[in-house]
Amino acid sequence: MDLYIFNTKTREKEKFKPQKPPWVGLYTCGPTVYDYAHIGNMRAYVFSDILRRVLEFNNFKIRHVMNITDVGHLVSDADEGEDKVVLEARKQKKTPYEIAEFYTDVFFRHSAKLNIKDPTIACKATDHIQEMIDFVKVLVDNGYAYEISDGIYFDISTFPNYGQLSGIDLEEQREGARVEVNPEKRHPADFALWKKAPKNHIMQWPSPWGMGYPGWHIECSAMGLKYLDAFFDIHTGGVDHIPIHHENEIAQNWGFKGREIVKYWVHSEFLQVDGGKMAKSLGNFYTLDDIEEKGYDPIAFRYFLLNAHYRKKVNFTWEALQGAQKAIERLTEHVLKFKEAPPMEGGEPGLEGYRKSFKEAVNDDLNVPRAIALIWDILRGEEPSQDYYQFLLECDRVLGLGLAEMEKKGEEEISEEIRELIERREEARKKRNWAEADSIRDQLLEKGIRLMDTPEGVRWEKIKGGENND
Repeated sequence: MDLYIFNTKTREKEKFKPQKPPWVGLYTCGPTVYDYAHIGNMRAYVFSDILRRVLEFNNFKIRHVMNITDVGHLVSDADEGEDKVVLEARKQKKTPYEIAEFYTDVFFRHSAKLNIKDPTIACKATDHIQEMIDFVKVLVDNGYAYEISDGIYFDISTFPNYGQLSGIDLEEQREGARVEVNPEKRHPADFALWKKAPKNHIMQWPSPWGMGYPGWHIECSAMGLKYLDAFFDIHTGGVDHIPIHHENEIAQNWGFKGREIVKYWVHSEFLQVDGGKMAKSLGNFYTLDDIEEKGYDPIAFRYFLLNAHYRKKVNFTWEALQGAQKAIERLTEHVLKFKEAPPMEGGEPGLEGYRKSFKEAVNDDLNVPRAIALIWDILRGEEPSQDYYQFLLECDRVLGLGLAEMEKKGEEEISEEIRELIERREEARKKRNWAEADSIRDQLLEKGIRLMDTPEGVRWEKIKGGENND
């Protein structure tokens, strides 16, 4: 059964054909680690996780690369202003490296709670400065880039297809509609490949053009080509990456290789909050920690996301998340009945039909909402049996809801040590000693106990991988 995905570049749903099957090269635009990733950011990573799982479900072997932007992402799309990581470091009176390490660790901790698989390779921009310099040198030598007083810029006039991904109007940009015009630039949309650094700039490296640091866009091209090259089949990201970041990647890739590098561009839509945009700049974003502090399971948030197609905007509300939490609780009850049931004599006659329908759904541009509806058809309409339970586990290879680890809440005993830690944390919270409360929460997570603070009080559950679990 063929897999179809929507290619942003062609604006069509296309049959997926990797360049060197069964291997698939998958690149995901990773986080800029200057702050917490909000739940809108995390939607893009849940989406790329589903895409990877569907590819694996179709027996492809995945080489998944994700960058960590710890330098070069400036506060302005016009390649002006301060580096976001450096700016945050100054605010917190720490080094940029300390800031980047802290928020990178938080990102992967949140990803794990959402059952997002780790990439095959997670590559930091600061570990690949020489690769970026070499990339820029080729662009200069090939006539695609030029030098001005503050850096090296890509000349978009050398790439006639610029704008093909987004349909951007270059004449509007020429008039300064998108960015402030740097008078030295040949075109307002020309973008920085390498920025020359003032002496007091914290993060800078030697280059043929003096001390400086890379532009944001060059990072993904340089690291993607290093680790994927001919296997660069799919590039993912959020729709906000389309008009600038990914448009620029396409241009500089062509300038470096003289051909297209990425075959399929696949993007997830925005997660809105109360009907509007969620953004750090607007101050209206929530993190996964906020969700847990209100007593919700991160998997309930994953379930909430999976009930909307990745190319559709979805509106986050606490009421909607509460509905997802209740759905997960009902799902757990049903799944446990199937888990405890014996196999049917002669097998389940309708199983193959369900199996075909599930694969048709996920292979139709990742139609996960349809696949979840099928799961509920089984849970509500079929007699519980071990045969169906094993099929549900097959489906969960794609959904990533952790069906095999689902347990009845509150029916297991915990040790006296665990109980004392929970009580100590409650005392710390009453005294508003948040640092101690968070430290105890982390200790409990290491021991395989997840806490959920609810209006009715603290709840706990065992999670896979803790030292108190098998």
